[in-house]
Amino acid sequence: MKIRKLVIVAASVMASFSTYAGGQFLDTSIVHQPEDGVVRLYGPGGPHPALIKAAASFEKKTGQRIEVIYGPEKKWSKDAQQRADIIFSASEQSMTAYLENYPFVTSKDVRPMFIHPAVIAVAKGNPKNIKSFDDLIKQPVKIVVTEGKGTYNTSGTGLWEDIAGRLGKLEDIKKVRSNIVAFEQGSGAAFKAFQELKADAWITWSDWPIANADKVDMVIIEPERRIYRDFNIAISPKADAGAEQFAAYLATDEGSQFFKDEGWLP
Repeated sequence: MKIRKLVIVAASVMASFSTYAGGQFLDTSIVHQPEDGVVRLYGPGGPHPALIKAAASFEKKTGQRIEVIYGPEKKWSKDAQQRADIIFSASEQSMTAYLENYPFVTSKDVRPMFIHPAVIAVAKGNPKNIKSFDDLIKQPVKIVVTEGKGTYNTSGTGLWEDIAGRLGKLEDIKKVRSNIVAFEQGSGAAFKAFQELKADAWITWSDWPIANADKVDMVIIEPERRIYRDFNIAISPKADAGAEQFAAYLATDEGSQFFKDEGWLP
């Protein structure tokens, strides 16, 4: 009886593993069928303002419908597994995680398109007079950072540590850590916490303060500490033909300008 019970439990565990093996949101029962005349892109918040503007311009020029679906992955994952023509992300480590959930694309399909620098978002008027990352080490300031916490896919994972440890000084990491008042899952949540906690600094990417210039100011991080990560895409082999055309448009001077306006660099 005990042996039979153990076998049943083991079979149950294996069945569960087979359902989710490969990624947190992967559902092997979903059939990937994106070709329907509409090019759909799925990915995180952050790159979306540039993508939406580029999509509108491309649609006006060509008549090809483009939809940009963005935000926390759990909100769009099932839909993307069925209908995504393009998966996009805001860092290589994020895309690597996406590949586990969307096996219709592989590492060979990933195309780095633009890069952007990490910056410091501060309250309007910069009341603490923060001028560099070193000020976050020397001053008693309240800092918000973005983290995945092992369960959330975000380009901000590990960013504050990379910058603080850039000069090889453990003491810098200790001091910055002591000033952190919130570790938030995703940039949207981090921005919300920054405002609600009335924090002095949010370590983020350039596109966020540029897109929210009415709420925050931006402080450029000194070159010796500056970190860059990229915007990248992966196109499904089954995608609508317009997906390749849209990707090519993003690489043109006209298409890339939408990204430059939001703080991205070619």
